[in-house]
Amino acid sequence: MFVLRCIECGREYDRRAMIYQCPGCSGLLEVVFQLEDVQLSRAELERRPFNLWRYRELMPVENSTRVVSLNEGGTPLYRARALEEELGIKELYVKNEGANPTGSFKDRGMTVGVTKALELGARAVGCASTGNTSASLAAYAARAGIKCLVLLPAGKIAIGKLAQALLHGAQVIGIKANFDVALKLIRELCVKHNIYLLNSINPWRLEGQKSEAFEIADQLNFSAPDRVVVPVGNCGNISAIWKGFREFHELGLIDTLPVMTGVQAEGASPLVKAFKAGKSSIEPEPQPETIATAIRIGAPVNAPKALRALRESNGVAESVTDEEIIEAQKLLARRLGIGVEPASAASIAGLRKLLEAGEIARDERVVCVTTGHALKDPEVIFSRYEKPVEIEPSIEALEKVIYG
Repeated sequence: MFVLRCIECGREYDRRAMIYQCPGCSGLLEVVFQLEDVQLSRAELERRPFNLWRYRELMPVENSTRVVSLNEGGTPLYRARALEEELGIKELYVKNEGANPTGSFKDRGMTVGVTKALELGARAVGCASTGNTSASLAAYAARAGIKCLVLLPAGKIAIGKLAQALLHGAQVIGIKANFDVALKLIRELCVKHNIYLLNSINPWRLEGQKSEAFEIADQLNFSAPDRVVVPVGNCGNISAIWKGFREFHELGLIDTLPVMTGVQAEGASPLVKAFKAGKSSIEPEPQPETIATAIRIGAPVNAPKALRALRESNGVAESVTDEEIIEAQKLLARRLGIGVEPASAASIAGLRKLLEAGEIARDERVVCVTTGHALKDPEVIFSRYEKPVEIEPSIEALEKVIYG
């Protein structure tokens, strides 16, 4: 069984309560499993289909046969041999979350979050988003047959993500402000009008995202890598992945725990600054800016959980420039054939930077998480990459372009 517990004061709350923070101290809530009651073996797992619900005993739903699912999870873990040579590292893997149904890791959280919304009797769900959350929530709300409301920073959302939210029938409203303001507004609206909030401050949503850790361990023959590198925006995913590894370790399914490494864009890096300064809380950045729209967040709500994950795992946090992100995006596409949106490439950019600085040993076994598909953000490709060449329709003109 499982309970909701405040990470600050330790108070526990009824799992049927529609709350997102501790009513007592306003601390973040997390779902705590009584793992001594969980019966789960490697042999049993290996008999099941490889998707998120393979790990159903560790998903906090009342009835795992009545979930809202699009067959999320089961994403590939690629051995990145070409990048091992390029970066000078012994063993590198890429966990490609862009292979989820709507093209990002957010689907892991939404299958659990929307299932909980139905369990709690919600008739509408809502979120603020930099793009991927809205795309995923709109799809899962459509699957569940409930209304979906999305608030976005007007003019700041990649067209691929906006198109998905519209396609799936969400009511999409642009706010003439940044994501952090949009989140503040949607939280107020959800409380006032009994809409179920599914941003990552929702503790149930993060439970789905921890399955990334389960799958990585599973794909590595039930062992943990030395290090996991994660792009960081609102700080929920890195903390969820760490929680997943800890649960597998406590259950005896893996023998060791990885070092967690968080990477932010320089123009939106409050977590990195707080971690490097040894602080217990962040100072929000009022005007975050980066080409990596998915992590363009100045006041990440899950920063306390992320800081805890980094420190418990003896981890590290680093920031990278937009130019370093674009170079890493090209590297993934042109050496591995993996197309990702800019935010995803932050993990590879951060790995390269930390290797060069000597912060990561070159004999480590590292997994870099890439969080979203390249087609989420096609504008970047058209604005930063080579343009197609147009010619007259003749063999001579074609040969001249190709051969000079």
